[in-house]
Amino acid sequence: MGLFLGKREVGNSDDFMVAGRRLPLLVLVGTLLATWVGGGTVTGSANFIYTYGPFAGLLFFIGAPVGIVILFFVAGKVRALARYTVPQILEMRYGSLARFLSAICIMLAYLGIISYQFKGGGYVLNLTTGMDLQTGTIISAFVMVLLAVTGGMVTIAYTDFFSALLIVGGMGIGLPFVFGKAGSWSSILGQLSPAQLSWSGGLSTVQLLGYILPLIFLILGDQNMFQRFGCAKDAKTAARSNVGFFIGEWLVIGLAVTYATAAIVLFPGIRPDTAILQMAMGGVPFVIGGVILAAAVAFMITTGDSFLLSTATNVVYDIIQKYFKPDMTEREKIVYTRACIVALGLLAYVIGTYFPDILKMQMYSYSMYGAAITPALLGAILWPGVSKAGGLASIVTGGAAVLIWEIVLKRPLGWNAILVAAPMSILVLIVVSLVTGRRPETAAR
Repeated sequence: MGLFLGKREVGNSDDFMVAGRRLPLLVLVGTLLATWVGGGTVTGSANFIYTYGPFAGLLFFIGAPVGIVILFFVAGKVRALARYTVPQILEMRYGSLARFLSAICIMLAYLGIISYQFKGGGYVLNLTTGMDLQTGTIISAFVMVLLAVTGGMVTIAYTDFFSALLIVGGMGIGLPFVFGKAGSWSSILGQLSPAQLSWSGGLSTVQLLGYILPLIFLILGDQNMFQRFGCAKDAKTAARSNVGFFIGEWLVIGLAVTYATAAIVLFPGIRPDTAILQMAMGGVPFVIGGVILAAAVAFMITTGDSFLLSTATNVVYDIIQKYFKPDMTEREKIVYTRACIVALGLLAYVIGTYFPDILKMQMYSYSMYGAAITPALLGAILWPGVSKAGGLASIVTGGAAVLIWEIVLKRPLGWNAILVAAPMSILVLIVVSLVTGRRPETAAR
């Protein structure tokens, strides 16, 4: 489907980057849902639920619905700006240096997200065929890079819509069979440990916040979400898409929590990342399980595609065109973007070899984006008083704090970096803006 659409629909860089800015409401809802609910939900989030229990899992997921409600009020504004990337929006308020620095931070965050889509696909191939995990990951990466290179956003948006139908439909149909095998919900809960039955999952309040906050901060500033709004046929469609996205997200949350919790009872001692995948293989009838596995892989593929395209767009528009080739033609934009997709795919695969599991990779990536980009971005869109110096200081502080906390200090106290980096980024944004004041020449256009 992706190859067909890529050949038929892509005629210029606008088609490749933002689907010609003509996506209808249902397709926009589907691509928002599939972009957000990718390998991270099917594997990393399943890991959290399997480890800490369903109630802590609900709190873990709560950031997405909260973020979607807030996005409803900014989606139309983003569509009206008609920009390709978040750094382009930041440049309008904070200048060209902010565009460059934010592009680097987005790349550092998104490469981690891309890498665990590769690994998630590898898990499925490993479980279903016995294939070596590394070989499965390479095959998964190859397919994602191929589709991203071929059709860009047109390919991604429509296959996202199809994938969303498959995952919600397949898991929904399989739900009665899950309860038939694992027992009623009360029976399942009766077999969990006291920690897994608590709302904290045995984590301290600070540790739990360390898992909740990254999702909130990521979705509020996620370039993929903003690019989807830019693909809408008009600002009204962009805003309305959040309603469908909100409903779809709650459906997926309910299904993911149910499947991963049932896996605790039915498949004790498995690798936590594979909880939902194991349920598809052994907790529902063969055909339904096949649909769920296919949909899970489709979600990973389209999410991987989305982040590959998004990151490549940053490299081409925010770095190459901005600083090295300002007179780039339409054809050159597509050629450079495709080349960057291949290079970034290779780099993401290498990065993935350094993370032991997907949940840790999730938390690093979400924290980097949420601390370095989201405060400055929301400030640029919503706060008239934000200053150029405040925005720049926020980006640098958030990004540097995550890198130091995760890499140099090796995550002290077991806390995720967002707990330290996000408050620092927000505080710096506010204090520096109040001290320096906003210059007239940086006013939003």
